[in-house]
Amino acid sequence: QVQLVESGGGLVQAGDSLTLSCAASGLTFGTYYMGWFRQAPGKALEFVAVIGWSGIYRQYADSLKGRFTISRDNAASTLYLQMNDLKLEDTAVYYCAGRGGVIPFSTDGDVDYWGQGTQVTVSS
Repeated sequence: QVQLVESGGGLVQAGDSLTLSCAASGLTFGTYYMGWFRQAPGKALEFVAVIGWSGIYRQYADSLKGRFTISRDNAASTLYLQMNDLKLEDTAVYYCAGRGGVIPFSTDGDVDYWGQGTQVTVSS
């Protein structure tokens, strides 16, 4: 049984930094593209970032480049999202996602597995 469990969300102030984690189990983590999506209140699910098997391949939503960094630790089967200079509009539920195979994802339709989500709230 595949499980993706996010942690690290919370309430922060604008300008703060936060790191999300996603602990994976039940899959061969090192052979999965892993990534993050987010959903703000009243808005559609939005792609945030994806990372390849070895961590060399990384893609980000254009609006987040420079502030967010995705990384992974295959030995620990854990995915991370470092978020810097957080803004009010970053408030959302952040979901960890995984896809097996050799093709990365950038839409929710391409994801094999999802986490339950972790809330990030940015206040002024």
